[in-house]
Amino acid sequence: MVSAHHDASTPPTRVAVLGAGAWGTVVARLLTHHVGLRVRLWARRPEAAEAMARLRENAPYVPGLRLPESLHVTSDLAEAVRGAEAVFVAVPSRGLREVMARLKALGGSSALVSCAKGLELGTFKRFSEVMAEYLPEAPLAALSGPNLALEIARGLPASATVASLEGALALRVQGWLNQPTFRVYTSGDLIGVEMGGALKNVVALAAGMSDGLGLGDNAKASLITRGLAEIVRLGVHMGGEEKTFYGLSGLGDLVATCSSRGSRNHLAGERLARGETLQDLEASRLTAEGIPTVRAVVVYAQEVGLELPIARAVYDVIYEGKAPQRVLGELMARGAKPEH
Repeated sequence: MVSAHHDASTPPTRVAVLGAGAWGTVVARLLTHHVGLRVRLWARRPEAAEAMARLRENAPYVPGLRLPESLHVTSDLAEAVRGAEAVFVAVPSRGLREVMARLKALGGSSALVSCAKGLELGTFKRFSEVMAEYLPEAPLAALSGPNLALEIARGLPASATVASLEGALALRVQGWLNQPTFRVYTSGDLIGVEMGGALKNVVALAAGMSDGLGLGDNAKASLITRGLAEIVRLGVHMGGEEKTFYGLSGLGDLVATCSSRGSRNHLAGERLARGETLQDLEASRLTAEGIPTVRAVVVYAQEVGLELPIARAVYDVIYEGKAPQRVLGELMARGAKPEH
């Protein structure tokens, strides 16, 4: 697939993708479809980079997805970002500051595109805000939407939104990623797009718990709908535009993540409903960004006086050890009120 014409007389544009999990690998693969790009994928562990470079596959995360020879895989961060016009950051929240500190030490003037979804515990900062702390002059964007990595890896159609306060950057990323099976829209609402992507993970945990308890589709639909109301309430409070939360990065991502058994947050919710604990999930190395995000959300909501009952219920299961059946019962027993 070719997403844009490239004049062979002009040098290729270099881009880097940091983070070789499922999503980082898929983003790198999507970028290789653009003939004018030279793509480098950075893996934290040298043995992982070596295996991917040799086997042309990221078997632990995206088995079966062929990595083209044109995709350079490295564990050398300096090599990965050297000369890059843009750096796509797909590392989980727990590793973001370490990676950004290393990028700052390397210097450079690359644009930064956040590809992860979450909020930082303690600061309640969006990931682009954390990036800006380290590289304040870098143009910033965020890529978000209903993007289950393994579906995209299989060539199934999907859409996403790239948001930036700099319209030219959003258009550039759109052009790099747009292709027949991956449609990209642009937005100027960076806050809304990032908040939607982060907050839907909390609702996905609740939906997973509901499925794990066998509560049926009516219960899950109710959780999704009322969860969206909480996303809008908090997202608008943070400065996002309400309409953004009804788009791909809000409602679209919410529906996909809450409905798919392939979602890590949904899976984490199911396992919690079956009696596993946070320690069990951590021991199994399941990375579910909703887990640290819900803690950040509940702490912040208490500070500013926002009512987020579903987020609180998820928090109580994970961090207070309450039984999922109990907290879902408490949600149903709340006082009657108008829907809007």
